[in-house]
Amino acid sequence: MEQTIDPTLGPVLARTGDERAVLESFLDFHRAVLLRKLRGLSDADAGRRLVPSATTLAGLVKHLTLVERNWFPTLLAPEPGDVYLTSEEDAVASFTLGEQDTIVGLTEAYERACARSRAAAASFDLDHVVPHPQLGEVSLRWILVHMIEETARHAGHADILRELTDGDSGAF
Repeated sequence: MEQTIDPTLGPVLARTGDERAVLESFLDFHRAVLLRKLRGLSDADAGRRLVPSATTLAGLVKHLTLVERNWFPTLLAPEPGDVYLTSEEDAVASFTLGEQDTIVGLTEAYERACARSRAAAASFDLDHVVPHPQLGEVSLRWILVHMIEETARHAGHADILRELTDGDSGAF
């Protein structure tokens, strides 16, 4: 019996695409999975600590917003005031929620960061190399693969946290 593949999945649609289409579709898929984990939750549920670390569903979105800014626009197309953040304090702060951090606000900030990342990446080919303050230099291809890994890993964390919150699990 032939299995039907859901044609709405970006990575499935890009299965015969070029390298860039495949990389970008996988990254966008995991970005969307992360945001799906917040659907239907209250701000209190999204900010609730369920594991010993400070990791929360809302905190994961806040963290990945910083990660998007760090890896795409700050490296590829910096604007005045963009600074690549590398300290342990920056890492901790990226997960730390304030009273102003709501699901709506965090989602909008993440979507803006992702849009800015897409725009920055679109200006360069995959072989484009930029200086990196810790690694020496990196290519856009490397940045995309790294961001797929980072986003997918945190989407997995979000899936576990959502399951602990209300039993909901899965990519959708």
